[in-house]
Amino acid sequence: MLSTNDHDPTQTPAAGHSAVRPRGPSTAAVHAGEARQKPGFAITDPIFASSTFTFPNTQSIIDFIEEKHPREEYGRYGNPGERVVEEKLAALDGGQAAVLFSTGMAALVGLLMAHLNAGEEIIFFDECYHRSREFCRKHLTRFGVGFKEVPTCDYEAMEAAITPRTKFIVSESPTNPHLSVVDTARFAEIGRRRGVLTLIDATLCTPYNLKPLESGVDFVLHSATKYLGGHNDLLAGVVVGSHELMEPVRHLRGIMGGVNSPHNAYLLQRGLKTLALRMERHNANGLAVSRFLERHPRVERVLYPGLESHPFHAVATRTMRGFGGLVTFMLKGTDWRQTAQVVDAVQIPRIGPSLGGVESLIEQPMVMSYWNYSASERATFGIPENMIRLACGIEDAADLIADLDQALATIATTSRPSVG
Repeated sequence: MLSTNDHDPTQTPAAGHSAVRPRGPSTAAVHAGEARQKPGFAITDPIFASSTFTFPNTQSIIDFIEEKHPREEYGRYGNPGERVVEEKLAALDGGQAAVLFSTGMAALVGLLMAHLNAGEEIIFFDECYHRSREFCRKHLTRFGVGFKEVPTCDYEAMEAAITPRTKFIVSESPTNPHLSVVDTARFAEIGRRRGVLTLIDATLCTPYNLKPLESGVDFVLHSATKYLGGHNDLLAGVVVGSHELMEPVRHLRGIMGGVNSPHNAYLLQRGLKTLALRMERHNANGLAVSRFLERHPRVERVLYPGLESHPFHAVATRTMRGFGGLVTFMLKGTDWRQTAQVVDAVQIPRIGPSLGGVESLIEQPMVMSYWNYSASERATFGIPENMIRLACGIEDAADLIADLDQALATIATTSRPSVG
C-alpha cells in the first residue's frame, strides 16, 4: 500500500500543469497500488506468508481497532500483498475499491450474499456463465431470493422483468461462448432509472478492453484466473466498485473466509504487470484467427465481435479497445464426433477448459461443459454439436492458423449418428 510519503506512480502532473494526468494501461498495470519504496528496498513486493500479524503493545491494538493505524490483523481479513493487488485491480478498472477472492465464483457468491436479502430477486441475461446462474437458480432460491432469466441483450425484456423486488440485474460482456456484447451504458442506465444494482462480469474483455464502471455500472467482476493472471497457474476472482458498495462485500469475505493465498496474490500481481502487452497479442491473434476461419470452406459460422458479421460488432467497436482472444466457431455439416476429430488434431492448443492464459486452449463445449445435458437442454443453451471454442494464447498467429488449417483438413467425409 502507498505510504503517506509515496505518490501513486500511475498519476503525475502534466508538464506545465498542476492537475494529475492518468497514465496509460501498461503503466497502471506495472505500478498502480504499489509503494515506490518497498520493504527491504526490493523492486517487487514481498510475499507475506503469515496467518497472524502481531502487535507490539495493547495501545497498538486499540489504535488498530479505532482505525488510526491501517494494518493487518489476521489472514482471513487481509494480507499486505493482497491489499497491493486489490489497489492495482481497482486502479485498472477505474474503481474505488476491489476485493480479492479465492476464485471468480467465490467473488460472485460473496458479492450477491453481501447485497441480497430474502424476498428480493435477481435477473440475468441468459448467456451468462451457467454456474453463476446455477448458483442463483438452485441455491439462492432456497433462501427466498427470486431468480429470472431474459434473452441476452434484450434490454426491453430486462426492464420489463424488473419488479419492486428486483435488487440486481446481471450480465457478462462479452458472453461465453457466444461472445454477445452488452451496451454497458444502456445496461447501467436501466439500473439507475429503476433503482437496481448492476453487475457486469468482464472476464473476457479485461479492464484493458472495457471498463464497465466508466459507463455507470455498479460492480465489475473478473475471474482473475483467466486473462488477469494470464499464465494458467492460479485461481482468483475479484469484484470492483465504490467504497460504499464494496465495504459489505469485504466484511462478509472476512466472515466466509473465501480469501486467496499470499503466494497466489504474488502470482496475480506479477501476471498483471504484463496485462496490456498480453492483451494486445490476444486481441491481434483473436482477430487474425477469426478472419481465417470465416474464410475457410469447412467452417459454417464464426462468432467473434471483431468481425463485421458478428451481430454485436457495432456495439463492440464503439465500446471496446480490442476484442479479446476467444473465438467460437461452428463446423459445416459435422456431428459431435467429427467436430471432436478437429479438436483432437490440433498440435499447438491444448485441450482443456478455461481461457486467458499465454497458452492457447481448445474445447468442444458440448463435451467439456454440456455432456450430461439432453439435446433439448443443449439447444436451449445454444450449444450445438459442431461448436468449437478456441482461446487464443500469445503464440504467433501464423502458427495457430497453419495448425487450424491442417486440423480442419482431417474432417471425415462420412457422418456418424448424433447423441441424444
